[in-house]
Amino acid sequence: MRALNYLELAGPLERSGIATAARQQHAALAPTDVAVRTRPWAGDGPLDTAVSLARGDGVFADVDLAHCHLFGPGSVAVARHARRTDTPLVLHAHTLRENTMGSWRGVELLADPLERYLRWFYSLADLVIAPSRYAKERLETYPIDAPVDVLTNGVDLDSLDGVDEYRDPYRERFDLEGTVVFTVGNVFERKGLTTFCELAGRTDYEFVWFGPYDTGPHASESVKRWVNDPPESVTFTGWVDDKRGAFGAGDIFIFPTKSETQGLVALEAMACGKACILSDLPVFREYFTDGEDCLLCADEAEYVDAIERLAADPELRAELGANARETAREHSLDRVGEELAGIYHDLVGAT
Repeated sequence: MRALNYLELAGPLERSGIATAARQQHAALAPTDVAVRTRPWAGDGPLDTAVSLARGDGVFADVDLAHCHLFGPGSVAVARHARRTDTPLVLHAHTLRENTMGSWRGVELLADPLERYLRWFYSLADLVIAPSRYAKERLETYPIDAPVDVLTNGVDLDSLDGVDEYRDPYRERFDLEGTVVFTVGNVFERKGLTTFCELAGRTDYEFVWFGPYDTGPHASESVKRWVNDPPESVTFTGWVDDKRGAFGAGDIFIFPTKSETQGLVALEAMACGKACILSDLPVFREYFTDGEDCLLCADEAEYVDAIERLAADPELRAELGANARETAREHSLDRVGEELAGIYHDLVGAT
């Protein structure tokens, strides 16, 4: 089977969770009988596409199924072409209204138009894939006119091999000592930035946010405020070369996010055997168990208590970390590849 698995704006989005999920799908499908194409256009470049168009073959590559991860003009073009040619179309619901708010300056003004647009766009699909039951339930409230299946984004366990070897170099690089409370990913208010910084002021540990940030015109006021004038115990590292360095350097992973469709970074922290403190959100209760493979917190007092408990109890950290590793293995790319290939075959077989 020839399948397009397409992430629009793959270059600019390289450091995003959506790009990680798309790359993981490409890797997960490699052992299956699905031949993956990542570009929708005919040929391997603009010249090939122009030649294909000139000889009347069109601008789109010939595939048995199309699968898009984003919702911009390139993805719309793919979706419209799929509809015209009766090609099965899968749209991946990484993006919802709920997990977009709090990401950029002024994005709240787009909340209603974005929801209407996503309702229209996802309704073009033969099947929408959501990364969690929570995301599926949110889509059903829009509502969208397409069936929705749930499939974990998974976690690339191999990409995190050797994480412990990065501990000393990265702690030395960022001058870290003692128990380090940390998170990983783009610095957004939606990810719990203010809570992260306020927790640092209420505890006696070093807090480190490993990940890129933007203080330009479209950055939110909270990002500019905290990054330009962080609390004394908070370090914003910016982009790091290898995520294993971030997960290796830290001791207690904290993720006080306000909204996620799944939260891939939490799975990555679990795969590294880290003790994890997460927001008490439905999406995390769906996949994780409070007190077994993580601690779930609903407010700052609970976060402080969780941090203090884990900092004082290495055995509890080790126990949660070991259980977290087992949870992460349930989201292996082998499982993702088998289930996604099955979805593709079912759709193609139904046409």
